[in-house]
Amino acid sequence: MQSYQELLDHLILSALNEDIGDGDHSTLSCIDPLAEGKAVLKIKQDGILAGLKVAEHIFHLVEPAAIFSPLKVDGDSMTAGEIAFNIVAKVSTILSCERLVLNCMQRMSGIATLTKKYSSLLEGFHTRILDTRKTTPNFRLLEKEAVRIGGGVNHRYALYDMIMLKDNHIDYCGGIEPAINKAWNYIKTNNQNIKIEVETRTLKDVEKVIAIGQGKVFRIMLDNFKPADVAIAVKLIDGTFETEASGGIDLQNIKEYAATGVDFVSVGALIHQAQSLDLSLKASFS
Repeated sequence: MQSYQELLDHLILSALNEDIGDGDHSTLSCIDPLAEGKAVLKIKQDGILAGLKVAEHIFHLVEPAAIFSPLKVDGDSMTAGEIAFNIVAKVSTILSCERLVLNCMQRMSGIATLTKKYSSLLEGFHTRILDTRKTTPNFRLLEKEAVRIGGGVNHRYALYDMIMLKDNHIDYCGGIEPAINKAWNYIKTNNQNIKIEVETRTLKDVEKVIAIGQGKVFRIMLDNFKPADVAIAVKLIDGTFETEASGGIDLQNIKEYAATGVDFVSVGALIHQAQSLDLSLKASFS
């Protein structure tokens, strides 16, 4: 498995290639390739800042000698009118990196801001908020990082780092019991160091997992359960498995779910419903 740094480098280089192709002709046509300049990242909308370290890495990947001076850190509250960072580099570097830096930071800040709204509602509760795999293809790395910056917890990153037996796996396999047993045998046969989570759709499903999942399953997902049924399931499980409520959880009802004592709530909206925040990179001559 690649490290975060390797994945980030790949994402940045791929994105730069997508944007620049055979050349940034706008810049090449009118800017001296040796000219140096300064720019500032202007905050134009209130929220939670995210992507500052990513921006620094983008500039340094293109121009290692660039001078990046942050005025805030990821996770800080930001207010319209503030400056997030200064960058001194070749003008061509600033112009060629501008859109990628903004795209990453605007998207990440939007996700971190929405996540903070959710996570703030869980203060005082045992429950923590999880993200999901409902992400933008090829941008999952930074979307999940933004969730973490906003106070959320990352669920599995992809299909390879956890076994999650969802409804379709269970139905295709012929039921909860064969699905769990086959998954457990797969782990043992292939020496996989991964955990098993099982999705349940009814309280009877929960009882089945409790009966056959000891020592095999680490978490039970309660999918589309109403809060009252989540509370019943949490009592049935009684701490023998981690618990996760999922489906239909939003800013209006998240406290009701947290009051059940469930360990986690997963909310796909943290990512797919987040709106990018307004930031701009502007030339500075001060």
